[in-house]
Amino acid sequence: MKKYFFIAASEKFLTIEEPLEEILKERRRNYKENNREIDFWLLKRPLFLKSSQFQNLYNKIPKPQAAVVSNDKKFIIFLKLRMEFVASGEFDAPSLDIVDPLAEEK
Repeated sequence: MKKYFFIAASEKFLTIEEPLEEILKERRRNYKENNREIDFWLLKRPLFLKSSQFQNLYNKIPKPQAAVVSNDKKFIIFLKLRMEFVASGEFDAPSLDIVDPLAEEK
């Protein structure tokens, strides 16, 4: 099992209202320059939010939802501080409740 950290908000907020694309693009560039493997993902309509442990959070975030998921806790803390109006949390996966941490609703 791996530990995953995330921020989540409405898809509109994360992809249109905030400069998230610019932040992720810069981070990808930095990882490439430093030969680091990508450990963050932008998920549109993430299924992990539908798990029982995030039921209350799922109901509070306007739909459709989006999330940035990472194994890097510091990066998620940075995003939370940068964007303020996002939910954040963590989970272990794979588990009985979250089989695929990067799965998206079709």
